[in-house]
Amino acid sequence: MYKGKSVAVVVTAYDEAPFVGRVLETVPVYVDRIYAVDDASPDGSWAVIRRVAERINESAESARAVADGGDGRRIVPIRHEENRGYGGAVKTGYERAVDDGIDVVAVMNGDGQMDPAILDRILDPVVDGEADYAKGNRLLAPEDRDSMSTFRFVGNAALTGLSKFATGYWTLSDPQNGYTAISREAIEALDLEAITDQYGFLNHVLTHLNVAEFRVADVPMTAVYGEEESSIGYPSFVRYVSLLLLRSFLWRLKTRYLVRSFHPAVVFYGAGATGLAGGLVGLVGSLARAVRGAESFTGAVASFVAALVGTVALGIAIWLDREENAHLEVSPYDRPDEDVADDGPSDRLGETAARSVD
Repeated sequence: MYKGKSVAVVVTAYDEAPFVGRVLETVPVYVDRIYAVDDASPDGSWAVIRRVAERINESAESARAVADGGDGRRIVPIRHEENRGYGGAVKTGYERAVDDGIDVVAVMNGDGQMDPAILDRILDPVVDGEADYAKGNRLLAPEDRDSMSTFRFVGNAALTGLSKFATGYWTLSDPQNGYTAISREAIEALDLEAITDQYGFLNHVLTHLNVAEFRVADVPMTAVYGEEESSIGYPSFVRYVSLLLLRSFLWRLKTRYLVRSFHPAVVFYGAGATGLAGGLVGLVGSLARAVRGAESFTGAVASFVAALVGTVALGIAIWLDREENAHLEVSPYDRPDEDVADDGPSDRLGETAARSVD
């Protein structure tokens, strides 16, 4: 228990045999249950998960740290028969946690990039009732992203910009950060089947949270990278996520600003996109005519005006959208100064981290 709430951690693993055992060993002992989900890894991840789970489940300590629901095990090993993707693994853990009556569910990847010592920081916004979903953010302070490569930073910044449009959470950044926590109520309200199973899950779930009008908190954290290698194919990932974000954006506008009730933001978005696109196409056409020696000044002026009007309309749309969603954002989340609960991590994390992996 943590501050009177039952807590679970979903540990996702795909080809993480060198790391996932250590992750399971170092989850703080105030966590009631760990759902270790192996997404049909072709390496030895499943064998490591089972070995570590058997040892921890037999320990005396695990008997003191179990939730009221479920089958009494601290670590619940789960293996997909077929690879479903990162989102599929997270959703499997969410569903099991809800079935067990867990109050708050966090996610830690099996690659060891998520520091267990700050799990309480991720949990606090949800446990304290300040937010329904919390996520880490490695981009808020320069010192937090020191270990992040320029390539990762530029890619993350680009996805952040696109995700703001798609999700409606305009102050959030680092959308690919998978260190998260969510309330049971939020999981039950989401249509998990409608959310992608692939690596775009983290962006997609934010859009669904916005449409359901749940509050989201950004929690500052430091980027940690070790010897793990990403299994993501970046060209296909960028293409897939970009299209997913475009569809998410259009779905969010339709659902919140047309179907439920009319909001002027959708008019300004439409006018802005039309004006800006039409103006840019017109300017390119005018330039082509000028190269051929044909008259192009009038068309260029008209195109410039259209692009300018479109830009202004788009700016108004963003402002209206941001104002409409401001109450759903808790960013950045600052921890209260008071001490955590008596059953918090301060006196137990060291004991947990000291254990070693077979």
